[in-house]
Amino acid sequence: MEISALLVAGLVLALLAVFTVLRAVRIVPQARARNVERLGRYNRTLQPGLNFVIPYIDRVYPAIDLREQVVSFQPQPVITEDNLVVEIDTVLYFQVTDPRAAAYEIASYLQAVEQLTVTTLRNVVGSMDLEKTLTSRDTINSQLRGVLDEATGKWGIRVNRVEIKAIDPPRTIKDAMEKQMRAERDKRAAILSAEGQRQSQILTAEGDKQAAVLRAEGNRTAKILKAEGQARAIDHVFQAVHRNDPDPKLLAYQYLQTLPQLAQGQGNTFFVIPSEVTSALSGISKAFAEALPKSPATRDISAPDGLAEKAADDAARAAEAAAEAVADAAEADRIRPFPSAPTSSPS
Repeated sequence: MEISALLVAGLVLALLAVFTVLRAVRIVPQARARNVERLGRYNRTLQPGLNFVIPYIDRVYPAIDLREQVVSFQPQPVITEDNLVVEIDTVLYFQVTDPRAAAYEIASYLQAVEQLTVTTLRNVVGSMDLEKTLTSRDTINSQLRGVLDEATGKWGIRVNRVEIKAIDPPRTIKDAMEKQMRAERDKRAAILSAEGQRQSQILTAEGDKQAAVLRAEGNRTAKILKAEGQARAIDHVFQAVHRNDPDPKLLAYQYLQTLPQLAQGQGNTFFVIPSEVTSALSGISKAFAEALPKSPATRDISAPDGLAEKAADDAARAAEAAAEAVADAAEADRIRPFPSAPTSSPS
């Protein structure tokens, strides 16, 4: 009996010793911290790694995460300056920098941060209207971060970022905003369409203007070149005529040959036949009736017999045929030839 009792006592002591050793050794993971109280008073903070404490005297609290934490709060109703209720969903990024302050300065730092975020958000958004609230997220984030960082500094917490995840206005406001956006899009589309049409018309008008200018310049250049060509041709003819020194009989014959060309146009229904035609015909007949003047080289050679009479007869018949053609054309168009202006004899 005594041996069994001693054996049991030894086993109990061995187990107690092992349990005491295990309570004396504490291993803290990386980026964690554990507060130690000795006899109910804060003693120290255990750092990552192997730590030793006094069993049954030191009390080790649960580990505190020193990494940056992300907390997403439930959407909170907030009243804007224009008395509209919107629900705002926020996301908070914070980090515990002092485990002692986080454990002893505030009972629950997560709940404290959430409530402080809600109250600060209502204060910031309450001074803005709905339109400014929807378009000023960066301003709201910076103001929230400044207020929260200042308030949570004594709790051993550093607020790194505060983000507005969603802003949900009432359903009626959403419908009105959608209608307004649709009207704005239709307005911009109509303006862009009108601008496009105006630009197209302007470009078309500019193109027509340039084409008309170029066409007019081309016509002008063509007319100038044509007039210059005609002027040069007339000048060459004039010089050739004066260089050869024609007599009036040849000019009368050329004038008679020009008259049929006046009747070749389709729209020429009116003819002016001057009285000089008779004199031209008589000059032609006289020219061919008379013998040609002899040049010094041929002065001694006599003309063949009957050559002058035959030439005169041919010229007379040609003149009579031309006169009859002109008279027939004038009678067909029912136009009487204009008589030459009478010459008054001096008194």
